[in-house]
Amino acid sequence: MAEAHQAVGFQFTVRPDGVDLTLSQEVFRNIYLSAVTSWKKRAIQFKNGVLAGVYPASPSSWLIAVIAMMSSLYIRVDPSLGMIDTIKDNLPQRECMSVQSRAVLSAILFATGLWLFLIYLLRYTLKALLSYHGWIFESHGKMSASTKLWLSLVRMFSGRRPLLYSFQASLPRLPMPSVDDTVHRYLESVRPLLDSQQYNQMEILAKDFQDSKAARLQRYLILKSWWATNYVSDWWEEYIYLRGRSPIMVNSNFYIMDLLYVTPTHRQAARVGNVVHAMLQYRRKLERGEHAPLRALGTVPMCSSQMERMFNTTRIPGIETDIVQHLTDRKHLVIYHKGRFFQVWLYTGGRHLLPSELETQIQRILADTSEPQPGELKLAALTAGKRVPWARARIKYFSQGVNRVSLDAVESAAFFLSLDDEPQGYDPAKTNSLDSYAKSLLHGQCYDRWFDKSFTLISYPNGKMGINAEHSWADAPIVGHMWEYVLATDCFHLGYTEEGHCKGDVNKGLPYPTRLQWQIPKECRDVIDASYLSAKQIADDVDFHGHLFSDFGKGLIKKCRTSPDAFIQMALQLAQFRDQGVFCLTYESSMTRMFRDGRTETVRSCTSEAVAFVRAMEDTGATNAQRLALFRKAADKHQNMYRLAMTGAGIDRHLFCLYIVSKYIGIDSPFLKKVLSEPWKLSTSQTPQQQLNLVDINKFPKYVGAGGGFGPVADDGYGVSYIIVGENLVTFHISCKFSCPSTDSYRFGQHIQKAMLDIQGLFKPDNDKKMVDNGKIVQMENGKKHL
Repeated sequence: MAEAHQAVGFQFTVRPDGVDLTLSQEVFRNIYLSAVTSWKKRAIQFKNGVLAGVYPASPSSWLIAVIAMMSSLYIRVDPSLGMIDTIKDNLPQRECMSVQSRAVLSAILFATGLWLFLIYLLRYTLKALLSYHGWIFESHGKMSASTKLWLSLVRMFSGRRPLLYSFQASLPRLPMPSVDDTVHRYLESVRPLLDSQQYNQMEILAKDFQDSKAARLQRYLILKSWWATNYVSDWWEEYIYLRGRSPIMVNSNFYIMDLLYVTPTHRQAARVGNVVHAMLQYRRKLERGEHAPLRALGTVPMCSSQMERMFNTTRIPGIETDIVQHLTDRKHLVIYHKGRFFQVWLYTGGRHLLPSELETQIQRILADTSEPQPGELKLAALTAGKRVPWARARIKYFSQGVNRVSLDAVESAAFFLSLDDEPQGYDPAKTNSLDSYAKSLLHGQCYDRWFDKSFTLISYPNGKMGINAEHSWADAPIVGHMWEYVLATDCFHLGYTEEGHCKGDVNKGLPYPTRLQWQIPKECRDVIDASYLSAKQIADDVDFHGHLFSDFGKGLIKKCRTSPDAFIQMALQLAQFRDQGVFCLTYESSMTRMFRDGRTETVRSCTSEAVAFVRAMEDTGATNAQRLALFRKAADKHQNMYRLAMTGAGIDRHLFCLYIVSKYIGIDSPFLKKVLSEPWKLSTSQTPQQQLNLVDINKFPKYVGAGGGFGPVADDGYGVSYIIVGENLVTFHISCKFSCPSTDSYRFGQHIQKAMLDIQGLFKPDNDKKMVDNGKIVQMENGKKHL
């Protein structure tokens, strides 16, 4: 009963002679400290909100403007050209003020108006500058004089020490491509995938669309682009994610792995203590807007709006559509362990729990031997199954009583933490260690992750960790940004004792974690079981392979004077053709965060140039010189398409929005139907790293992440996520389905390995030439390095 005594603030006993009241000074002290911290937090948020609201100016500049105007009153110089006198003559209640008071107030009002005008002028000037994207199309390593001048102007108008959201008002809107340009690029993208008859039919559909329906649909879309901050993102979130009624586990959620080679401590509770504390530090800076905004070239700002919903966010199921619920200032965490749900408060005395205190709380949960309540063990399977049964069960069984209280605790928690029983992580001695690790992060046992939470933090008994993230609220780089901060803080700032525990004194006076209570009737348990069975069928069908390519990496590719991403995409095209014998529609994700509320665009990597290169690689009669020339042409084409996608001139988001408009106004378009129904049999994505540059990977090469991945998009296709780790490693996360007899993730990984080596072999130097790799002389033979 110790926890019960510590959970109450006062006790009272009724006696015949009156009431004996005992107050807890410690609880009232904590209440006082919490109130002080809350007001401090609000004050800091207000201050930073003001700073971001007036950026790129500063509040001190307002004071300077006021002082300048006040000074003009005494030197009898009127910089307002008579406007101060006009304001003075039209002040309300001016007869109640002295002449001097009216003059001072008029000068302050004019200075404030002038200051606000200059702020908007600076913002729109910066927005106009950021609308220029010619710099991105210049050759890597070369910068024209005009781009250098443009960068200088952007730096000049960007101000000093921007906060996370300082640039939001200055970001340009996503531009609207013309229908003709989009259709032309679309036809160009499908030309290598269709025979002459199929292509002619597609041309006819496209021509009919352009001549009859496109103009009207485009007008509606242009109207939306005028009033919406981004004409794509809200519809993309709603129709691609929230309106989907199929399970989000595997089909939508993605995962991110821990450090590849390093495990800071093998004590599960200690690792969780440090990681959760680092997340709380990140959240505090996020709420205050104190993170530095991400900037390309160190200058061009990226949109930060997706980061707002990282914590205290849950996807709420609905019958027809889900919603994303984001709350603020929630101070607890919900933890799942061996079928039980625990609530842990993250604050005490107005401060975050220290890592050692969090370790104590986690250890208490690990030591708890209580049994799950009826229906509790697989309760989270509801979030892994189909959305409609979960929505109906939520309304019927979780809308009142203890179930509602407990569900509110889960859905309002900062995030969800799952304490697993089986160790995971990369082990060089085990050939399938990455495969098992990935599947555990992607779906687990189908009932031990709350897939609706913005993210579930997953902890393993050997100290390894990972994240499963819900996709509707944000894209992978956003979660990756937080994860980079957490890992760097965990390893290089918080640290561990020699025994592997968190640093700091152990506080055993904390209230014990609270078990959430559930009353789940038999009918609800049947729904849970049905959701679990459908989810398990999906999970068991995922064929996954993690492949570490270490023969060479970004360093050697750049010496070949080509883009690492284009190099890998060409290798994927070659691997796909060797694996399947045909080319397919290929999806590569590209960000559009240089625009307000931007998310992603599609790069269609299977181009005519890529097809020509792959066929040359498979043609025994072609020479290496011919293959290399075709490779460079294909790589340049890919880079140009990637840049077009980043600058708002992509294909698929525009066609998607035109299709949504057609559905709203009841126009049937065979062309748009055909486009939107085409399967992406090869879906690819690059995981960004070093977004924060908190760790020098040249100095600490072992402290690199393994990246993340996602499930297969098509039943008969592959999902491939890759991360270019440092200079000499590329990690591939490959998924497909066991139920498809023509796909095999391990086989595809071997094809990627050989394709990478074969392409690198095209750059083999002449016998009298050598290449330098990491400062050592290496001779390239058969695509391999030899010292």
